Amino acid sequence: MIPSIQTITAEIAKNLTGLFFDIDDTFTTFGKIRSVAFQALWDLKNSGLKVVPITGRPAGWCDHIARMWPVDGIVGENGAFYFWFDEEEHKLKKRFLDSDEVRAEKRLCLSRIRDEILIKIPGTAIASDQLYRETDVAIDYCEDVKPLNQDAIEQICEICSKHGAT
Repeated sequence: MIPSIQTITAEIAKNLTGLFFDIDDTFTTFGKIRSVAFQALWDLKNSGLKVVPITGRPAGWCDHIARMWPVDGIVGENGAFYFWFDEEEHKLKKRFLDSDEVRAEKRLCLSRIRDEILIKIPGTAIASDQLYRETDVAIDYCEDVKPLNQDAIEQICEICSKHGAT
């Protein structure tokens, strides 16, 4: 069992080699990175720990984070890839879970799911960051649209499941 932050002892802490952490509403507060949180990243990195955020957010965000934040890499779009900035080559590197061919097939399926949701569930929209995504489709049901009720959210999930998506 992985200990929670409240139960990590000094003995455990001194043996840590890195930290994986969520971004949205864990590292951020109401969608903003507070200065104390960003400084903590620098402190962790400067202490020699590996620092890797994990997010469902798009590849475009991950590109920026890998290049600009004090991190060793980032896992994005719910585990579909990880990016890291190679300091020696001064270059962003990417590793996807699926091959190019598999990702192309999945994009076709995702476009069918997207279209069905937008047609069948009024009030849904494509997420504003969809253009920056590589491997998934993001349906907005509460960020930039009027929040939908639980029934609509369940319908979205049913359509995804019907097509084999999670």
